[in-house]
Amino acid sequence: MNHGDVGRIWDENAAAWTRLTRMGCDVLRDYVNTPAFLEMLPEVAGLRGLDIGCGEGHNTRLVAGKGARMTAFDISRIFVQQAHAYERDLPLYISYLRASAVELPFAAEAFDFAMATMSLMDMPEHERVMGEVHRVLKPGGFLQFSISHPCFATPRWKWILDEEGNRIAMECGDYFQELHGEMEHWIFSNTPAELKDELPEFHIPRFTRTLSAWMNLLLDAGFAIERLDEPCASDEALARQPTLADSRVIAYTLIVRCRKA
Repeated sequence: MNHGDVGRIWDENAAAWTRLTRMGCDVLRDYVNTPAFLEMLPEVAGLRGLDIGCGEGHNTRLVAGKGARMTAFDISRIFVQQAHAYERDLPLYISYLRASAVELPFAAEAFDFAMATMSLMDMPEHERVMGEVHRVLKPGGFLQFSISHPCFATPRWKWILDEEGNRIAMECGDYFQELHGEMEHWIFSNTPAELKDELPEFHIPRFTRTLSAWMNLLLDAGFAIERLDEPCASDEALARQPTLADSRVIAYTLIVRCRKA
């Protein structure tokens, strides 16, 4: 599966994805992943940033709100249209465009930093992507990204439940098996019941690699790894969204910051 195939698949997902995330159905993003990502993000006010695989622009807007001058792109035409529409209504001076991460339409050393929130693991050709990101960053610029945790989002997995039905552990398997676009099908668990009947499930192509393969990918591209995080729900988040209790059982996501020498 190549990046063009991936773009067509995400065009099919985009309308329902945007509708549900703007309704607050992606509670893991809103209460765990994004707060941790922003807390780990260095000072970006006045810097020129690039958002890789921006979707409908939610996290791009949050970082622009911190004073960064943001350019954002996605391979899905539908996502870019939705991001443009939001920008017209509530302008933050973000430049959105449709592009592929494997062939970035930007000059070398054009950006002070790059970010990617839960997008890289849905892209093919990771070596080309990292090479392109490294190329467009200025010397000393950083890349910060979040991905599904390689150690737990394995090709084979299932929850282990206690006698009350609570998730207490996860069985993971086939860790070393790399997926190259195999599809998984799901919808946000917090989707209202009536919309689960109305909306199609998302079709998500998966491109997996081990934790060491991700780290070596960065090192081989010329990055120095700077900081890592494996976020889980805070007490406050858990009080507001009890369904996030399983985020304290396993790490759903991994956040990485690395820097171009």
